[in-house]
Amino acid sequence: MERSKEWYAAGISKKLHLQLGQVFNTITLMDGGATIPFLARYRKEMTGGLDEVVLASVRDEYEDLKELEKRRDFIISSMTELNVLTTDLENQIMAANTMTELEDIYLPYKPKRRTRATVAREKGLEPLAKWIMMQTSGSPEMKADEFIDAEKSVPDAEEALSGARDIIAEWVSESKIARERMRSIFTREASISSKPVKGKELEGINYQNYYDITENLIKAPSHRILAMFRGEEEGFLKLSIDPSERAPIDTLNRIFIKNNTESAHQIELAINDSYKRLLKPSIENEMRAIVKEKADHEAIRVFTVNLRQLLLAPPLGQKTVLAIDPGFRTGCKIVILDRQGNLLHNETIYPHPPQNEVGPAVSKLKTLVSAYGVEAIAIGNGTAGRETENFVRRIPFDHQVISIMVNESGASVYSASSVAREEFPDYDVTVRGAVSIGRRLIDPLAELVKIDPKSIGVGQYQHDVDQSALSRSLEDTVVNCVNQVGVELNTASKQLLSYVSGVGPSLASKIIEYRKKNGAFKSRHELLKVSRFGDKAYEQAAGFLRIRDGENPLDSSAVHPESYSIVGKMAEFLNCSVKELIGKKELIQRIEPHKFVNEKAGLPTIIDIIGELSKPGRDPRDKFDLFEFDKNINSIEDLKPGMILNGIVTNITAFGAFVDIGVHQDGLVHLSQMADRYIKDPNEVVKLTQKVKVKVMDIDVARKRISLSMKEAKLADKLKSDE
Repeated sequence: MERSKEWYAAGISKKLHLQLGQVFNTITLMDGGATIPFLARYRKEMTGGLDEVVLASVRDEYEDLKELEKRRDFIISSMTELNVLTTDLENQIMAANTMTELEDIYLPYKPKRRTRATVAREKGLEPLAKWIMMQTSGSPEMKADEFIDAEKSVPDAEEALSGARDIIAEWVSESKIARERMRSIFTREASISSKPVKGKELEGINYQNYYDITENLIKAPSHRILAMFRGEEEGFLKLSIDPSERAPIDTLNRIFIKNNTESAHQIELAINDSYKRLLKPSIENEMRAIVKEKADHEAIRVFTVNLRQLLLAPPLGQKTVLAIDPGFRTGCKIVILDRQGNLLHNETIYPHPPQNEVGPAVSKLKTLVSAYGVEAIAIGNGTAGRETENFVRRIPFDHQVISIMVNESGASVYSASSVAREEFPDYDVTVRGAVSIGRRLIDPLAELVKIDPKSIGVGQYQHDVDQSALSRSLEDTVVNCVNQVGVELNTASKQLLSYVSGVGPSLASKIIEYRKKNGAFKSRHELLKVSRFGDKAYEQAAGFLRIRDGENPLDSSAVHPESYSIVGKMAEFLNCSVKELIGKKELIQRIEPHKFVNEKAGLPTIIDIIGELSKPGRDPRDKFDLFEFDKNINSIEDLKPGMILNGIVTNITAFGAFVDIGVHQDGLVHLSQMADRYIKDPNEVVKLTQKVKVKVMDIDVARKRISLSMKEAKLADKLKSDE
């Protein structure tokens, strides 16, 4: 049965607590090919101003409901073929709102492998099982005598009763009400217990925090669930999920046992067997899936929040950059990048042991900085990073040059990728890695989109979560960030263009081909000349693509071409040209928004247009801020408890934040040490790449672990100021 769009919208609006019209319009536009960034930015009247996060939730719920309908149709078809579909069953199937409800209804009729109950039925014991379930007076043993049949391998009454109990056990395990009650008990009372696998205690030492622990399953933090599941997967931990000993059995007895007959005793035996052999393993698997999904969701949320912050990190902007990929034995690879990030020069210096060619390295850097007019030096924060930073900062250049440590996580992944080979076919991985470091400083977003988000190093248990859900969430995050910032059509890479709303990899390649053949785009409208770039793609993409110094001044703004006529009327109203209007606050303040509302553009769109005219093409990212580590701290051996140091947040997890204090090994600020108040989420206090002050609490040199406290650093600052 095909459901109407109104039916889908009603279900989604109820679950997400949204207005029916908002949801109906959203899924209608999505079915028509509208992207989430386009809906969030240019269709606020239709969606009621829903943001990217809520729009993604609507999309996901819509797809889940369509999957539910597919399964519903399959079950009805299957039961019809089996000739077991009654009107009552069909009504139950149509009324089911979740996949679990559907599967519970279908379970007794679902084709299954050969079971003990199947064997018992083949022996003709189902009538005995039905007689026992009636719980009438009379002896089950005497009734069982009627089913003794040597040819059917039923030599005595006990064998007959055993087979009947197998059938009853299966009925119990397939009972909809029994399964619902068991889920309820497991949800309320189940604990997860973790023990080391015997004989692997030393080998699995990384999981020693999970040896012999028990905690409430539903309340267990996501990172602990994922860690325990990983330990089990690797063969170091043994997990069990159990509610209290008697609650499930007592509940099942109340459901199925009606009196105190001899038959009731047989049912009680079957219930015990059913729970231990069938129901408990089945419900335990369901609960594992539920808590795993919940833990995945939280880990993915942490990852996407971190990724968003990293992608939207402040860009240095268009500067001539000297980038260094540091190293000891293999030397420091140097590249010079122009203001657009193009490679101008590369070579290697050896200022560190074992070569110690300090003089030639200083001379070479001074010459390059002077010859190319270098404005900034980007230094990778990996091996030899701090040593290289200290070396560079001691060099007296002939003009002011800033030097910045750059997080190089994933640079090696990029340098070995097909993207890097396509960009730099004549250079090796070391040159490509240095280029990536330099470009990350100029524009983090434009460079990081070339790397698989899972390789950027800001996740938590990213290899343990549902990879499909993770990829989709990360893809959404990258798309939203790229479109929020906007993309320069004439300079953007193929990878960056592919994330623009409505474009994708294929059209991105076509845009690059057109640009190479015809030169820079002169207007947004020229996009329609690109092969296979049709009206729909143009509608979805145009507002997010920028053309600096184009034929139309609005082409460098976020005003969509469909609204150019509105801006024209605003300029006409003010007796000026569109060009004179852009950025002129004294003119813009005179615009009365309600006068320009029409059938296609409501007040939200008009207000957005006015805001964009005030600050055309404004980059939503923060301004770049210089940061320096303590010059006297270079390695973990230099640290002492009590030190107050500057640091930069490199990763955020559910249990705290990792902070780079300039010693190659990031320190952990546990959730409890982040603020002098209770916080549930580290994102309440910090953001990725944020500069923070921390106090060193503990150092474990052997295990390379550093414990830090922001709370104590703040307290120390307060005490110092009070003095």
